[in-house]
Amino acid sequence: MTPVELAVLVTLSCGAATSPWWWVRGASASRERARPAGPVVAARAIDGVLLLDLLDVAIGTGTSLPRALSAVGAAVGGEQGEELARGGSALLLGASWQSAWAGSVLTDVVGALEPSWSTGTAPGPALRGRADQLRRDRRTRSHTAAGALGVQLVLPLGLCFLPAFVLLGLVPMILSLAGDLLR
Repeated sequence: MTPVELAVLVTLSCGAATSPWWWVRGASASRERARPAGPVVAARAIDGVLLLDLLDVAIGTGTSLPRALSAVGAAVGGEQGEELARGGSALLLGASWQSAWAGSVLTDVVGALEPSWSTGTAPGPALRGRADQLRRDRRTRSHTAAGALGVQLVLPLGLCFLPAFVLLGLVPMILSLAGDLLR
């Protein structure tokens, strides 16, 4: 083999060995070009506890309740965000609490903020209290479900272990006793 043939063979081998990295780099570059320029807002529902915490933080900055509702609604997006923004805008324009939240599905938020709007008390403790109550309820439901699952798993596990116990524990003992009796 001549030195020229050897150089061509080494070059082709190196190119073949590194070609997967070239393809991956080209695919990632095309993915980067295909990404949208603006932020993508998820339209799925936000957890109620998170929504209460976001409102607590927004109100804690010193903004008014209607403006906090509008700001959190704009940040959350989706149906919940639209409902928050709509309620905040209605309150800002002078609507009553009941008319601003008519047909609302955000019962936790409306229930926590209604006394604050009606009486003028600080909404922070009510929001934190409702969020803590929801967390406690969730924890209780998960503990109850775990206990129920444990009870439901006893029968199938017992049915799996019972034949093994009979075949490995009782049958050899009975056979050894029967062998002694038959002699």
